Amino acid sequence: MTVVNSAPSADPAPSRGRRAGALTGISLGYFMVLLDTTVLSVAEPDLASSLGTSTAGLQWAVTGYTVVFAALLLSAGAAADRFGAERLFRCGVAVFALASLLSSAAPGLGVLLLLRAVSGAAAAACVPASMAMIARLYPEPAARARAIAVWAAISGAAVAAGPLAGGALVGAAGWRAVFLVNVPLALAVLALTRGRSVSCPRSGRRIDWPAQLAAVAVLALLTDALIAAGARSWIHAAWSSAGLLIAVPALYARRSQAPVIDRALLRSARVRSGLLAAAAANFALAGALFVLPLLLQRERHLSALQTGLAFLPLTVPFAVNPPLTGKIVARTGPRLPILAGLALLVAGGTLLACTVFADGASRRLAPGLLLTGFGISCVLPALAAAVISAAPPGTAGAAGGLLNAVRQVGATLGVALMGAAAAAGTGWSLLLSAGVCALAGTAFARTRPAAAPR
Repeated sequence: MTVVNSAPSADPAPSRGRRAGALTGISLGYFMVLLDTTVLSVAEPDLASSLGTSTAGLQWAVTGYTVVFAALLLSAGAAADRFGAERLFRCGVAVFALASLLSSAAPGLGVLLLLRAVSGAAAAACVPASMAMIARLYPEPAARARAIAVWAAISGAAVAAGPLAGGALVGAAGWRAVFLVNVPLALAVLALTRGRSVSCPRSGRRIDWPAQLAAVAVLALLTDALIAAGARSWIHAAWSSAGLLIAVPALYARRSQAPVIDRALLRSARVRSGLLAAAAANFALAGALFVLPLLLQRERHLSALQTGLAFLPLTVPFAVNPPLTGKIVARTGPRLPILAGLALLVAGGTLLACTVFADGASRRLAPGLLLTGFGISCVLPALAAAVISAAPPGTAGAAGGLLNAVRQVGATLGVALMGAAAAAGTGWSLLLSAGVCALAGTAFARTRPAAAPR
């Protein structure tokens, strides 16, 4: 019989060297699962040619990962508490590595989609568990804050590395290499996080599995309906929409002592507007990373490596801007960086659309990509502070989990909707992105700001 610990163990604090090694492993695991959200973008044309798939199939190759990742993030924090964060993290990393290895050998699209879903579930297990492990490693508030800053900075590095790494890997060995690269990364993570220094206690926290499965079904059916509509498969879209009409009320009506979404969070207008801004920013990023590589490789005839290099104006700001944004948030609060970032996203999307409509050379996309990169790297670092500070007392952890989930939902919808709009022209899909960010910015601006501290 499994014994559930109700209190932290009294193990001696690990040495500074062991803590640093464990933090490196935890951060590398976070890098790995976030890299998988962007690295596939440049591989899309090669994957489509190899497996003989359509644009709709490519959309599912990307969103099959983010749908499951987003939906399971809602309960992954509870799972980390129930089963032990270190155990869940290491299992997630191992499953992620195995799924990636098998994905590299997938004989067809159906097998690849199944394995992408498994990878998404493994990624969802890793993210909240890694936060709990950091809290265990660094019980002192100041040291913990520094460790979390390192962990969070990894997200920018993953986004920055994704397109360029994908281009280099595809150019050297084809699309299958973008999955193989996860295997040595995962082995390094498992080696660095081995030992009792990251062992976490378990609790008896409950998980509402029926509601969690309903959440997966809702997001999957919504994504399927949008992708089918974009492919003009109206009967398919109608069936998915009908399933959605059943799943949404079932999820909403579900009552549980362990709900997947704390409804107290959604009663706060500032939380709602922050979540909308997060979804819009990831909508713009994921959508652009889906439609632009297809444009650059299929119509502008760039190689995979050239495409990855073309995205440097988008990705470099993720490596340099978050520290500056953090200082602005510390001095003025998160409202200004979020509004400025959304304005930059509107400007960047509009400029990209105009460049595409004018059939400009690939290098002329750089200004729009640069604006988009700075916009997203302003919005996302500030949103965690905005949403968590606006959350009701006692819900900060749930707010952080919901924010991460909503970001992946935004990415999923960005690929589905912008991919569908691209059928009428890539420029129209980029204008759609600008419009979504404009709506999110308007909603956020209309929300009353938090009272200044006295």
